[in-house]
Amino acid sequence: MNRSGAVSAHNDSGLQPERTIMAWGRTTMSLCVAGLIFLRWLPHYGLSVLLMVALCLSLAGGIYFTQRKRYARASAGVRDERIHADAVAVTSMTAVVFTLGVVGIIVVLGNQ
Repeated sequence: MNRSGAVSAHNDSGLQPERTIMAWGRTTMSLCVAGLIFLRWLPHYGLSVLLMVALCLSLAGGIYFTQRKRYARASAGVRDERIHADAVAVTSMTAVVFTLGVVGIIVVLGNQ
C-alpha cells in the first residue's frame, strides 16, 4: 500500500514502469512536434509532406492509445519478476521512423 492507501501495482522502488511510460510519453510528444514541423515543408514540397505528417501523428496516436496496456503489462512483469521487452512496440517504432526517413528523402529529392 502507498501513502494514499491505494494498493500499488508493483513493488519497484526504482519505478521502472513509470520511467518507461514517461519515455513513451516524450516520444509521443516528439512525434507530434515533428509532424507539425513537417507542415512547414508544405509550401516548398507540396502535398506529399502530408504523408510524413500522417505517419508521425498515427504513430503518436498508436503509442498514446496503448499506454495503459503497456503500463499494466510492465507493472505485472515487475510484480511477478518476469518482465519482457516490448519487441513489437520497438520494432514498430523502428519501422515507422525508417519509413519516415525514406519518405523524407523521396520528398526532398523528388522536388529538385
